Parts: sequence; C-alpha cells; structure tokens
Amino acid sequence: MNPPTAPGSQERQWAMYLHFSQYAGYLFPLAGVIVPVLIWQLKKAELPGLDAHGKIVVNWLISVMIYGGICFLLSFVLIGIPLLYVLGIMGLILPIVGGIKAHSGLAWKYPLSIPIFR
Repeated sequence: MNPPTAPGSQERQWAMYLHFSQYAGYLFPLAGVIVPVLIWQLKKAELPGLDAHGKIVVNWLISVMIYGGICFLLSFVLIGIPLLYVLGIMGLILPIVGGIKAHSGLAWKYPLSIPIFR
C-alpha cells in the first residue's frame, strides 16, 4: 500500500501527460503551449499534486521562449545558431525525462528553467 503522501496512479498519469503534451506543438502551432496550460488549469483542483508539475512545465515553456528570443538575436553574430540547436535538443529530451520522472512520482525541475511560478 502506498504511503498517504505518495501521488496516486491517476495523478502520476496526468502529470506524465502534462509533460508529454508539449509535443502537441509539433502537430499544431501553439498547441505545445496551450495544451499543457489547459491540462494544468483544468485538472489542478481535482488532482492537487498536478499543480507542481504544471508550474514546472509552464516555467520551462516561458524559459524556452526567452532563450529562443535571445538565441535568435545572437544568430546575427552566428553564436545563436548552435545555441538554437542545443535549445531544440533540450526541448525534445527534457519533456521525456520530466514525463518519466512524473510517472514515477517525482516533480523534476527542468535544468536552466527560470522559476517564474513557484
């Protein structure tokens, strides 16, 4: 039997979906931002542990937008081009790691994520 502080199976599953929902942006423009925010806002009252994952994902999405803008500006002096590639690779890998950790019950903060929502 799980201890009372351990997140439930449904909560862990929705947390995993929340992290993986960032990939919706590859199918439809802006869906990678809208879908995670919708899942977070619609499910956080029902599943309180999901609030921490929602904040982590939204912090990451905002951070990626900021870093992407900086890299775009730096691309005019050529250093931004490889940084955009690194940012793209991080955008592919980190949601997978976050989703796997969420499914195991951990709220994992993405590296280099700016903590806007706490």
